[in-house]
Amino acid sequence: MNEVYRKEKKYLLDIVKYTKYIKTLENIMKKDIHNDKNGYKIRTLYFDTINDKDYEEKEVGLRNRRKIRLRMYNATPEFAMIELKQKDGEFYIKKSLKLNKEDAIEITKGKYSSLLKYNDKFAAECYGIMQMYAYVPKTVIEYTRNAFIIQENQTRITFDQNIKFSETNYNLFDSNMVLNDAMDNTKVILEVKYSGFLLSYIKDLLKKLDKSEIAASKYCTGRKITKYYQYM
Repeated sequence: MNEVYRKEKKYLLDIVKYTKYIKTLENIMKKDIHNDKNGYKIRTLYFDTINDKDYEEKEVGLRNRRKIRLRMYNATPEFAMIELKQKDGEFYIKKSLKLNKEDAIEITKGKYSSLLKYNDKFAAECYGIMQMYAYVPKTVIEYTRNAFIIQENQTRITFDQNIKFSETNYNLFDSNMVLNDAMDNTKVILEVKYSGFLLSYIKDLLKKLDKSEIAASKYCTGRKITKYYQYM
């Protein structure tokens, strides 16, 4: 199990500013090892309770809330990561564990007992939460990410774009999954994740955005579209 404790800031950029910032960061930060020329793909299956508890708590802005998800990087066919992300005031705690493909597929079907195969407290924690609160698969979100890092204070800056979703197919490993646009493709979500403090030149960079922070959630963005049509 891996655990990360950090703060996060999010901003919404247009494609012009995104291009500008990418060029700047390439000169002052290291690229994430997963980056290729155009970044890398992330596909995530989000779970929620039957009555959408996590979605509703995010929408009303509760300071303490959580998300449970199964995530795959660069369409990797061998494994997926089970992740629990919790917000505690201004801090975020993310726990994660690598699962093999067979167990990950069982979880996409709502069969969470496969987590008990792992001799890990976090796996048992996920199993307990998902069983107790009746979590079910809700939506798949896919996007392209460009990421940069500063290892000294664990700062990470990411740009997420081409955000798409599916609420009909929960198979993360389906290479032919049909996905719909969740957001205008000319928009990019910038996230700054850091532990402790931000270096001064990163602060200066963010000031130039001349924008307020946003409470963007890719999970909620995908869910909102379907919920809108449900209530029409």
